Amino acid sequence: MNELREVLVVGGPTGFNQQITAGGHRLLADEPLDLGGTDTGPNPYDLLLAALGACTSMTLRMYADRKGWKLRGVQVRLRHEKIHAQDCKNCETQTGKIDRIQREVRLDGDLSEEQRQRLLLIAERCPVALTLRSEISIETKLV
Repeated sequence: MNELREVLVVGGPTGFNQQITAGGHRLLADEPLDLGGTDTGPNPYDLLLAALGACTSMTLRMYADRKGWKLRGVQVRLRHEKIHAQDCKNCETQTGKIDRIQREVRLDGDLSEEQRQRLLLIAERCPVALTLRSEISIETKLV
């Protein structure tokens, strides 16, 4: 059963540099120089894309391994942008701006076209993608 994991993010007295601890792992986050940061780590949207990309790749690996398919590797390229809602054909929201994530998946291996298409469908079901598409409740309190 999944244990509730905690991530701790600590910001200093100045600047945007953030020290992140996730389990026994340490990461940095920051903003680029042109936004007033010191560019010591990825920005928060880069980390969000990294989470989606890693989840996509892991999900495809798990599925291909279970099926015994000859998947040698997965590459996931992601981009994030804000677009006008009216420019999105498949979106419910039609006013203001929305977030668009573009995800390109490259599969390396001896796979049939049918297997490739199945893996593309499976990518849509990675847990982080499902979370990003679902209603999310964020509860914030002072401690």
